[in-house]
Amino acid sequence: MTDDSADRKRSATGDRDPWVIEAAPLRYVLSVPPGDGGTPRPLLCFLHGYDEAAPVDVVEGVTRHGPLREGSAEAARRDFIVVAPQLPSAGDVWHRYADAVGEIVDGVTAAAGGDPARAYLTGFSYGGNGVFDLALAQPDRWAALWSVDPTRVPRADAGRPVWLSIGNAARYQTDGFVAALGLRSAAERIDGDRLYLDENEDHVGSARRAYRDERIYRWLLTHHLP
Repeated sequence: MTDDSADRKRSATGDRDPWVIEAAPLRYVLSVPPGDGGTPRPLLCFLHGYDEAAPVDVVEGVTRHGPLREGSAEAARRDFIVVAPQLPSAGDVWHRYADAVGEIVDGVTAAAGGDPARAYLTGFSYGGNGVFDLALAQPDRWAALWSVDPTRVPRADAGRPVWLSIGNAARYQTDGFVAALGLRSAAERIDGDRLYLDENEDHVGSARRAYRDERIYRWLLTHHLP
């Protein structure tokens, strides 16, 4: 979709969906909801963490955590086009691939009937850092951001709605995230554009709990670009 010569093949995770897209510089996994796609659909882009980069198998890597993991909320595959690119090597380097991710999202949006006003960016661990880095590079692309247990406070505020899911990596920096992004706790009330939630999970546990929480997917869908 971002490369006309891309080799498209069915993944090992199912006969219908998702697809593995062999494209340069980032291969990716694509999940499209069932149905004829008569109306534009929201798109959720997931950025993986350190241990999921190549040479790990792309399907294994991008489904180990995140919206395409088995046991994650049904809303992910039911309501969203999901795009999950894979880095060619491990590191806190998603910022180097902002243009590539943007090209993937644009291509999938056009080909799969996505809604450009409802493109959302999420990521876990180093991918959570990438959420903030890419949003700073592309502030007009993303309707809302969902960072799951990132390892560092963003250097600036991209000005987009944010949900921060906290685990062991982000917990000791909670005050820094709150101050940098103007967040308030979602523990008692889920409304507003700047929220964080700490459910006392460890690093991996925070991802598993977050991505199976239907409430956060619903929160994303309350936001759209003008």
